[in-house]
Amino acid sequence: MIERLVDIMARLRGPDGCEWDRAQTFASIAPYTIEEAYEVADAIERNDPVDIKDELGDLLLQVVFHSRIAEEAGQFALSDVVDAISDKMERRHPHIFGDTIMSPGWEALKASERDGRPDASALAGVALALPALLRAEKLQKRAARTGFDWPNAAGPRAKIAEELDEIAGAAPDRLAEEAGDLLFAVVNYVRHLGLDPEATLRAANQKFERRFRAMEASDAAFATLTLDQQEALWRQVKDTEQQ
Repeated sequence: MIERLVDIMARLRGPDGCEWDRAQTFASIAPYTIEEAYEVADAIERNDPVDIKDELGDLLLQVVFHSRIAEEAGQFALSDVVDAISDKMERRHPHIFGDTIMSPGWEALKASERDGRPDASALAGVALALPALLRAEKLQKRAARTGFDWPNAAGPRAKIAEELDEIAGAAPDRLAEEAGDLLFAVVNYVRHLGLDPEATLRAANQKFERRFRAMEASDAAFATLTLDQQEALWRQVKDTEQQ
C-alpha cells in the first residue's frame, strides 16, 4: 500500500528521477500542501466520495514528499512521522489508551504539551501559514482562555462601529492597518454569535458566486449594463432564490 507510494517518491527524487521533483524543498511545496488540504475540504463540501478519495491521495502524497525530503537530509523519515502522530494520539486520549478514567480535555492536554517549550505564550503554536480569517479566530480563542475576551457579543459589535469610525478618519498610510482591525473585530463578533467565521464567509462566497453567475446567465450583455441595471438583476435573482 503506502510502501508503493514511498518507493515512487524515492525514485522521482533519485538521480534518474524527475527533474522537477528533485528540485523541490519544504518551502517550495508548502503551497501545494495547503492547496491540497483545501481541495479535500472542497470535495467534502460537495459530498463527492470519488473526489474525496482522489484529493486525500493528493494530500497523502504531500506528506510522503515532505518526509522524503527530510529523510534525504537525515532529519526524519515517514515512519518517524507515523510514530510521532501515533504517540500524540495515545497521549491525548489517556482515558482510552491509559489508565485515566476521564480525559482532562483535548485543549488541556495540548496546553500541557506546550509546557517547557521556549515560547510559553498562550498564543504559541497558532500557525502563521493558516488563512488569515481562521488564524484570527484561533488567536482570539487562545486569548479567551486567559480571560482576555468580551463577555458577550455587545463588545465586539461596538468595536466594529469604533473601527469603522477609525477607518473614516484614517490617514492613507494607516488605512490598511485600520481595515485589518475592522476585519479582526468582525471575526470576533461572528465568533461571539456562536458561528464559525470561516464557514460563514465560505457560505457567503458561494452565495455571491451563485447569484452572480445567475445574473450573467440571464443577460448575455451583462458586462455592458449600467450599474443600476446590474443591481436590478441582482435583486431579481435574490428575490427568485427567496421565493
